[in-house]
Amino acid sequence: MIEITDLSKVYEMGKVTVDALKNVTLSIKKGEFVGIMGASGSGKSTLLHMIGLLDTPTSGKILIGGIDVSTLTEQQKSRFRLKRLGYVFQDYALMPELTVEENVYLTSMVRGTSEKEYLSQTKEILTRVGLWHRHNALQSELSGGQQQRVSIARAVVNRPEILFADEPCANLDTESSRNVLDLFRQINHELQQTIVMVSHEEWHMEYFDRVIILRDGKIISDGPPVLHERTSTLQS
Repeated sequence: MIEITDLSKVYEMGKVTVDALKNVTLSIKKGEFVGIMGASGSGKSTLLHMIGLLDTPTSGKILIGGIDVSTLTEQQKSRFRLKRLGYVFQDYALMPELTVEENVYLTSMVRGTSEKEYLSQTKEILTRVGLWHRHNALQSELSGGQQQRVSIARAVVNRPEILFADEPCANLDTESSRNVLDLFRQINHELQQTIVMVSHEEWHMEYFDRVIILRDGKIISDGPPVLHERTSTLQS
């Protein structure tokens, strides 16, 4: 599904050069729930943004579904993101003037989906995430956990090939975080949804099939989550 080879990202910040990623190579299979973890500044969000076509690598190759996305024009990347990828961010990124229902079906409208189809899809996914009863509510009328569930519904309503989540629980309390992660796991299991999620919380590992740990822009660990063995690695 995802094949990454020798991926590097260098940021020029005035006279300072920052190597955010250094020759990262990895692959992610369809249906995997992968956690990308590491200390602040390790390169985990940078890696997610590269794979999700939200930023451009300095060098290296990214293949998604056999397509070398580094060769796409910006317009082609936009279409690729719209039709094949989904995103969940820590700040929810909802449109405050729209209802819950409207926020979810907005991308379907942009894709050209028929009204009958996108209304049906929206009701189905909001029911799945437990929020159809709030479909007419505005963002200001929702809790943080509910807002994040709306953003997840919006991200998966079109059945993207890959769902990218960047610190989706960063602004939530533990109970709301667990509800969101339970929802991710449900979507992963029931829909065989491929999920790539950035996190810095050690306890989130229990939800992942696989954990990739970065340090200073390099992969230092890649494998099944083992909580008691990995705490020291994340904190070092």
